[in-house]
Amino acid sequence: MARALPAIVRETSQREARPEALYGAWLCGACLGAVGMALHHKLCHVLGGSFDLPHAETHAVILPHAIAYNAASAPEAMKRIAHALDADEAATGVHDLARRLGVPQALRDLGMPESGIEQTAEIATRNPYPNPRPIERDAIRGLIARAWAGELPRG
Repeated sequence: MARALPAIVRETSQREARPEALYGAWLCGACLGAVGMALHHKLCHVLGGSFDLPHAETHAVILPHAIAYNAASAPEAMKRIAHALDADEAATGVHDLARRLGVPQALRDLGMPESGIEQTAEIATRNPYPNPRPIERDAIRGLIARAWAGELPRG
């Protein structure tokens, strides 16, 4: 996906990268059926349900922040992600890829009000999904605030 999507975005008629993108999309779908959902998915459910935010764009904004949150608790996975993205860190690699693709970078750009940061943190931490790192309300609030503002992800 990291190679195919930029090639397709640069030239939409480009055909060579499409099989690689299709295979990457299939792997993503297969993964969802084989693992439990964690922080990233919980936050996206809360944001979409509470503020009617667009599904795919919300996932794209939240993913690098959730990766940064979990980085210290899943170092081997983070190394593999960073390697696949040819990046120093997984979270910045995903963030930079999304930026290069023209994906929105901030929840505020999707229509989330700043007043929703606290509400999202409350709902998301009330009944959290299993996650590599324990769910801590203040840290989750910070994650959401950074995602709302479009700041770089950090743990």
